Amino acid sequence: MTKPPQFFLEKPNLRDVSQEKFTSFWDKTSEAKRQLLLAANEPKYLYWDTFKHKVAGSKIGSPETLWANLKEIRKFLAVASPITDQNNKNFSSVHLSATYQILHELDMLLGGKLFDKANMPQDSRESYITRGVMEEAISSSQLEGAHTTRAAAKKLLIENRKPQNESEQMIVNNYKAMLAIDEEYKHSPLSEELLFELHSVLTTQTLGKDEQKRFRRDSDNIVVQGNIGSETVATHVPPNEIFLRTEMARLIRYANDNLGEKYLHPILKAILLHFWIGYLHPFTDGNGRLARALFYWYLLRHDYWAISYIPLSTVLKKSPMQYAMAYIYSEQDDNDVTYFIDYQLRKMAQAAREFQKYIETRVEKNSEVKEKIIFSHSLNERQQALLVYFLFDAHATATTSSHSLVNRISRQTAAKDLSELRKLGLLQSKRAGKFIRFFAGKKLRAVNTAT
Repeated sequence: MTKPPQFFLEKPNLRDVSQEKFTSFWDKTSEAKRQLLLAANEPKYLYWDTFKHKVAGSKIGSPETLWANLKEIRKFLAVASPITDQNNKNFSSVHLSATYQILHELDMLLGGKLFDKANMPQDSRESYITRGVMEEAISSSQLEGAHTTRAAAKKLLIENRKPQNESEQMIVNNYKAMLAIDEEYKHSPLSEELLFELHSVLTTQTLGKDEQKRFRRDSDNIVVQGNIGSETVATHVPPNEIFLRTEMARLIRYANDNLGEKYLHPILKAILLHFWIGYLHPFTDGNGRLARALFYWYLLRHDYWAISYIPLSTVLKKSPMQYAMAYIYSEQDDNDVTYFIDYQLRKMAQAAREFQKYIETRVEKNSEVKEKIIFSHSLNERQQALLVYFLFDAHATATTSSHSLVNRISRQTAAKDLSELRKLGLLQSKRAGKFIRFFAGKKLRAVNTAT
């Protein structure tokens, strides 16, 4: 099989640009140039392909000279990470003011402001977790090439149907892996065995057994491919297997906070673990899903409980090229992992804000339901949430299996919930194959029309 050509970033010709030490350069730099260069770090961390257009026509200096100056600034501000390439050069990052602003926002949201965990009823909490886990499983699989719609994928998971193809199997595997992290793996330190187990769950029936529970070998000839424009190219050539094994041992120690490193904010560390797995590419397949799963594992281990509710991959999926380029910029621009950190932080903040908005909308709808229906009936939190779901979607249906799965309750309890709502005239039911499907009854449709 012919490998595609390797993709390389466009880089400026700096041979004729004089190099100055940072201190002497900064002393001589005008305030106008200083502001121009700092603006290339924030609000967005720019690479040469964008920077050259931003400074084109500047009277302060040529794009190449200004880029060389900017690189000196970044080098001076950079903080080394434990991640190294095969030439023993560390990946490093610049901690921007935006980095700290977003970290503060995420600490507030993921630490409790998103909603008050203590006062949120257990029934509602479980359904929100299930929603987040499902959305993450679907979107993470779609990022890796699973071909199915979100609606079809959600129906697959809710009805607990047997996968019919590889795309469906990827989604089911991802869902099981996310549940396992939330319920079991987060209580255990990372080990090679746990890593193999998590990878096996992610690749069940999509990867040969001889490729599971072992790291990638040089003879596997793995190259990461992607589309840049209209051309299929190799975007990353993973390091050799000897380097891989050594670095995986270091990665595991780092994930367990046992590498002797200085304190780093847990969210930044989770992002570095995400990048590290992507860079090392330890398995023949499933590395992207594993990287995102390990990111969740680390944050749950460090008490960021609300991350269970927020499907980050749903946001990443909206800009897959930017996600890929964040890796490429980080690797090919002198191991500057700031590109990846900045991108991930902004997407995390976006995902958290979108979920907060979703919660607010649900609360508003729930108030309407309570005002028009629930106050006149004795309904539990699960039943209330189900009625809100039907008010959100006029075509929504539910089954005993789906209600049981979403709320993590027994089928007997789920059947009782649905039966009571049907007796009240809020739901109707109809057999569809082996399922009995429930949908909005006349009383509930009347509320939907009124609102």
